[in-house]
Amino acid sequence: MIKTFLLLFFTTTIYAGEPISPIPLNTKVDMKKAKLGQKLFFDTILSKDNSTACISCHNVFDGGADSNSVSSGFADKKGNIQSPTVLNSKYNFRQFWNGRAKNLFQQAQGPINNPAEHNMNAEAVEERLNDSKEYQKLFNSVYGTSKISYKQVLEAIVEFENALTTPNSRFDRFLRGEIQLTKDEKEGYVLFKQNGCITCHNGINIGGNSFQKMGTFVDYELQKDYPDRSKITNKQDHKNVFKVPTLRNINKTTPYFHDASAKTLKEAVRTMAKYNLGIQIKDEEIDKIVAFLKSLDGELPKILEEK
Repeated sequence: MIKTFLLLFFTTTIYAGEPISPIPLNTKVDMKKAKLGQKLFFDTILSKDNSTACISCHNVFDGGADSNSVSSGFADKKGNIQSPTVLNSKYNFRQFWNGRAKNLFQQAQGPINNPAEHNMNAEAVEERLNDSKEYQKLFNSVYGTSKISYKQVLEAIVEFENALTTPNSRFDRFLRGEIQLTKDEKEGYVLFKQNGCITCHNGINIGGNSFQKMGTFVDYELQKDYPDRSKITNKQDHKNVFKVPTLRNINKTTPYFHDASAKTLKEAVRTMAKYNLGIQIKDEEIDKIVAFLKSLDGELPKILEEK
């Protein structure tokens, strides 16, 4: 028992200063409100033609993103950028690829009002939900009101998104001193740090906490219609600048990058090494980095397991 305690203490102490932090095991969530948000997230009622739900573009059961290069929405219209994962989005410092939303409350309004996605507005949302006896009952049980407001709808969706955390990845458990990584996973993490990947992919979400240019050392193809950071700031040097994506559950969110150009993790690592690190990595080293990346797969959010 003493040996086990000392080993746990020693291991935890060693990795306490690591640039990556484990996802907290317990997060405060208003579960009643979150379950209402979950129903709204899964329901096409928030789409003008009843064709699209939030889950249509964010499969929370498998990575939280869209396996298509771009998502389809109202009247089968196509988006103009790959849908990022909604899992662990509460840990992002901004929302959307170009960071145009400062928080999840602002983010939730984007798809609802986008003519290529839900194609709705506040008035239409309120009218439709207030016409539903089921939603009147549900909102009354959560908010104690007989009239549903657009703000309440957004609050409920955000509370559901706050519950979409994926703790207990193998790497998180390693950081907490509970398990050891495999040889390839451990060597992959060392390479991840040595090659400079950790410069942008760090913190609790292993990304999501800064803007960076795609193509730092080698120019990356610039496509004018992509909503990069320059669309917000109107600055020329913000062309091809995007929010750094999280690497959590990255094994489940193919295709990769804002343009969905990388179809595999190996391809994604090789591309980033070339364009953003200015180096060429050996195949055997890429395999080890990929092994590390796969150790970032977390558990399914608890709210999805509850009836």
